Amino acid sequence: MSLANDPLLQPYQLKHLRLRNRIMTTSHEPAYPEDGMPKARYRAYHVERAKAGIALTMTAGSATVSRDSPPVFNNVLAYRDDVVPWLKDLADACHEHGAAVMIQLTHLGRRTSWSKADWLTVVSPSHEREAAHRAFPKRLETWDIERILGDYADAAERVKAAGLDGLELQAYGHLMDQFWSPLTNTLDPPYGGSLDNRLRFTFEVLAAIRKRVGPDFIIGVRYTGDEDLPGGLTAKDGLEISRRLKECGMVDFLNVVRGHIDTDAGLTDLIPVQGMRSSPHLDFAGDIRAATGFPTFHAAKIQDVTTARHAIASGKLDMVGMTRAHMTDPHIVRKILAGREDSIRPCVGANFCLDRIYQGGEAYCIHNPATGRELTMPQDIAPATIKRKVVVIGAGPGGLEAARVAAERGHTVTVLEAAAKPGGQIRLTAQSPRRREMISIIDWRMARCEERGVTFRFNFLADAQAVLAEAPDVVIVATGGLPHTEVLKSGNELVVSSWDILSGDVKPGRNVLLFDDAGDHPALQAAEVIAHSGAKVEIMTPDRSFAPEVMAMNLVPYMRSLQKLDVTFTVTYRLESVQRDGDGLLAIVGSDYGGVRKERRVDQVVVNHGTRPLDELYFELKPLASNQGAVDYTALLAGHVQARRDNPQGRFQLFRVGDAVSARNTHAAIYDALRLVKDL
Repeated sequence: MSLANDPLLQPYQLKHLRLRNRIMTTSHEPAYPEDGMPKARYRAYHVERAKAGIALTMTAGSATVSRDSPPVFNNVLAYRDDVVPWLKDLADACHEHGAAVMIQLTHLGRRTSWSKADWLTVVSPSHEREAAHRAFPKRLETWDIERILGDYADAAERVKAAGLDGLELQAYGHLMDQFWSPLTNTLDPPYGGSLDNRLRFTFEVLAAIRKRVGPDFIIGVRYTGDEDLPGGLTAKDGLEISRRLKECGMVDFLNVVRGHIDTDAGLTDLIPVQGMRSSPHLDFAGDIRAATGFPTFHAAKIQDVTTARHAIASGKLDMVGMTRAHMTDPHIVRKILAGREDSIRPCVGANFCLDRIYQGGEAYCIHNPATGRELTMPQDIAPATIKRKVVVIGAGPGGLEAARVAAERGHTVTVLEAAAKPGGQIRLTAQSPRRREMISIIDWRMARCEERGVTFRFNFLADAQAVLAEAPDVVIVATGGLPHTEVLKSGNELVVSSWDILSGDVKPGRNVLLFDDAGDHPALQAAEVIAHSGAKVEIMTPDRSFAPEVMAMNLVPYMRSLQKLDVTFTVTYRLESVQRDGDGLLAIVGSDYGGVRKERRVDQVVVNHGTRPLDELYFELKPLASNQGAVDYTALLAGHVQARRDNPQGRFQLFRVGDAVSARNTHAAIYDALRLVKDL
């Protein structure tokens, strides 16, 4: 397909606005605002995508319009006048690169917490609590509705003053949709009861905004066309709402989703994660477009160019959202234009980005650590002025990132790997069918390394002599770690690790106690393997909740699988010891809270307690290195060259990354490598 007839690259006319292609990022909140404002970090994130060729970048998911809609996602505060200059700076910077900029406005309604910001009462059209955010709302009074209408209009006026190209209103899960749904609206007429009444608030908001911004400013609505909940809005309702939005004369585009977000499971179905079907709601959005003939946008796990191209070529969408895909690779459009689609960094659906907002307060991509760090980390690697010989030991995610970045800097790179294939722990992770996409993290880096001529030696167990024979200038140890299971008072020799189960080195027992003291994916993956074999499984943790490192949306597929397999979850109990008991094992269980002793008779005990660094080679090389393995943290954080010389006789610099330092996660290993090697 030539660039001239690529459906994705055709311009699109939306009212007076000419969009240069059909690719956009839908509104999302990566939680980068500072004091509620989209400052330098936020601006840099959007500008990176604008300069790479995206047609439309939508900011904020969502910008809140009222003080009693406190920001639970570190939202942009559109109710403050000082948001205008910050939004103007962002819009101007994106416009310089040819991208249009819009923003999403909302009142969160019950989807927030009364204990945030000003501690104002949460409001909604009913007293029904949202499970995800747990607040019991006040049912709206007329004076609440009147002031919120004014807040929407004020916020829209600020957006126009900032020079943005348009805005969209959020109507799924937030206040607007809480009016729409019979599940969350118990108001009397004129705002409750019939569909006409339940839509009244929306059309009053639109009228108030239009009065402020005029007829030409672009306004859209992002909304659910089907809540997919018993008693909620149906697809038939959604089609009727779509028609009314078109016919009201105040809306310029529809941005369609399907589902509900009041629970972790609902949110995950609406925004699918790895192992779930790609583009599951695309046909539904296409049906809306076919029925209305109105400009239609949509995004939901459209993570690859082929699917995006189909969405436009088939006429299902006018603009296709590739939001998480652009967190993984902000340069998708640029690479399409260059004929390098094969080099696009693939979104693997790990959902570290969204889950991290709830756990860590800011979004990061699991394998692009420059996203969200555009002010300090490069999306493109600059060449080094002095070329060096770099030896990397280990071909897991950290080692391959070190090799990739070093090679792109122009260094000569050799990778020594003990296994027959690259991947490290990710190859183990990808054994689970639902997490198979993770192997793309490895495949993408291998392809980039091969393009740059990196030398690989597999089945090569490196020792100090072999490393020295390479005459390296820099050695990077990325050997990872090995499972640590010696956590019991006695009986450590009787347990196996979660890795043993995942690798197939140990077959599952028939009655298994899995003690998880790390709270990460391997425990749940191993539990699935064991339960699918037909065994009885109990997952035990000393924590207040199980698998805290897995995070909410990734937990959903596990729970759907493990609950069907009747896996038992036991929290706040600690496995203390194991002993033989006839043909089986006797597990002694206590509690960190004290005063408890229980017993479990099982035939297998699996321990998941993270890894310990595989660091013998590092310590063997350390005395020979010029920096003796030390990292100058001040230089590292400032983006300066590592220049320590603790040992003037040292023949090379020595560093280690990832789990070879300590047990962490894939993102940490890759970030270790990027921020170290980008300055070599």
